[in-house]
Amino acid sequence: MVVSVRSVQDVAIVTIENPPVNAISHAVRQGLLDAKQQIEADPAIKAGIIVCADRTFIAGADIREFNTPPKEPHLPDLVIALEGGKKPLVAAIHGTALGGGLEIALGCDYRIAINSAKLGLPEVNLGLIPGAGGTVRLTRLISAEPALDIMISGKPVSADRAKNLGLIDATCDDDLQNSAIAFANRIKDEPRPSQILTRMADYDRAALDKKLTAGAAKARGQNSPVAVCQAVRNAIEMSAHDALAAERKLFVELKSDPQSLALRHIFFAERATSKISAIKGVPAAPVNQIGIIGGGTMGAGIAAACLLAGFDVVMIERNDEALAQGMSRTKATLANSLKRGLITQAKHDRLIAAFTGSISYIALADADLVIEAVFEDMEIKKAVFDALDQACKADAIFATNTSYLDIDEIAQSTINPTRVIGLHFFSPAHIMKLLELVTTKTANPTAIATGVALGKRLGKITVPSGVCDGFIGNRIMSAYRRTCDYLIEDGALPADVDAAMRDFGFPMGIFEMQDLAGLDIAWAMRKRRAATRDPQERYVDIADTLCEMGRFGRKTGSGWYQYENGKATIDPTVTDLILQTSARNGITRASMTADEIMAQILATMRTEAAAILDEGIANSADDIDVVMVNGYGFPRWKGGPLFMALKP
Repeated sequence: MVVSVRSVQDVAIVTIENPPVNAISHAVRQGLLDAKQQIEADPAIKAGIIVCADRTFIAGADIREFNTPPKEPHLPDLVIALEGGKKPLVAAIHGTALGGGLEIALGCDYRIAINSAKLGLPEVNLGLIPGAGGTVRLTRLISAEPALDIMISGKPVSADRAKNLGLIDATCDDDLQNSAIAFANRIKDEPRPSQILTRMADYDRAALDKKLTAGAAKARGQNSPVAVCQAVRNAIEMSAHDALAAERKLFVELKSDPQSLALRHIFFAERATSKISAIKGVPAAPVNQIGIIGGGTMGAGIAAACLLAGFDVVMIERNDEALAQGMSRTKATLANSLKRGLITQAKHDRLIAAFTGSISYIALADADLVIEAVFEDMEIKKAVFDALDQACKADAIFATNTSYLDIDEIAQSTINPTRVIGLHFFSPAHIMKLLELVTTKTANPTAIATGVALGKRLGKITVPSGVCDGFIGNRIMSAYRRTCDYLIEDGALPADVDAAMRDFGFPMGIFEMQDLAGLDIAWAMRKRRAATRDPQERYVDIADTLCEMGRFGRKTGSGWYQYENGKATIDPTVTDLILQTSARNGITRASMTADEIMAQILATMRTEAAAILDEGIANSADDIDVVMVNGYGFPRWKGGPLFMALKP
């Protein structure tokens, strides 16, 4: 039975058990409605509590039912039924109360949560808005401004924050069920509070209007954030009845919107990436201590990510000065997490205590996993792995964070190639969700399973990749970057290409991104490839010339753009260089529309992706979409380049 009812004296305990996350399936909806009717019909019952089994409260709707005909009772009707009874209901929340789960809780008279719980309405991430009264009830309960923040960001709030907002009525440290029973016993004979729909929390109209305007502007073409803004406006300007009807209309429209279909595609694709058939049933090796080789920007970020995930970390650098700088970078990240309230002072202190450094590889004698993040040079990396062979225990797993180099070659330079994998992090490593797990020809299943387990513990979306130059993401990015070079030589300018990409939905264009990352990084890669480049291949040397001029991007004050006080402006020097290059190569320049620019970029992405699939570098088209969305800014609400190509 998915929903069961038992009594503790005159309090009914309604338990939902629909693993793994108690999603609101039809059986759950029907079971809750039956339980509510049972409570109302039993004169011995004075109050009811809704709790969930296992690790979480209701974590949202059952998305698998989205593509099937809806069955009664519908969720909006269930929520109305819950709030319309004569006996008080208490939602007892642990884990997460998300989406429809929070809407059910809002249909109860009271809400109590364990301190570790999180509550939110993340429907915007699926191209939707709350569709069971969430936009109306949350806005009227806690005020329009914080309600808008919660819904338009899609991010959950802590139990403490929820209590301060008035979203929940009480918190407890542990023993949620008994705390909820005690709470129900305190309120069961008191007058019931007024329904949320009859209330209207105070709000600052001018501040709200500003937030609504900004929220719609930041959507960058995504429909659901705009709909959230409209729903919040409806909640304060319409009657509750009309606002609920308007919310449902918006929800139904968005449900069939191609953007929602794309977002649901990515939602499921992200959850499937790390399900690798070759390691099914293979246990990961235990990992407690992680070694990080290199304390530069990437190494320090990886170290911070590992510390925040609860690992002991040992950083290795070439000398005392470099070590001090690397550890300082990592500690600065931890300090920032403390400042932003992401970790407590006590946790910060524990992480600092778990972080050590050395200039000797001997310090890695107890490391279970070592991640190399040094300069992109094959000989330097081979020297690192030779040192690891000498210093580390025989079952330690070795990983390289290389972006382009041949990991098979690195692995073969070690005593035991079977324990070498690639872990390609994206910068900033403690924030970016994507992790490419690169498997060599010789990597054993335990090493691969350990890489997957590490990614999960770090909170990453782990995508497996084979070995090739650039793996999945950088290989595709290098291809469309070349296309963008052709575009500017053929008639566009960097600002035209960047504007087209931003209008499409990318957070920034390719030339802006290069300036941010540093032009010297890709320059080093091009110089490395120069000896093996096909002489018949079209090659645009504009970026090389900029680097030879010392224009490496934002860090030098100039690159594709000129920078003053952090603001990018078009530089006539770059424009003249582009025009001169076109003339030198006999190219008659022609203007291009944004659609024409994007058509060429997308075609290149798809062509390279097809080659990656044909070569077996990626397991599936979905994996490629996940990489492009999470690592390269491809608009999530378009589903990825291959989803766009294959959608009906």
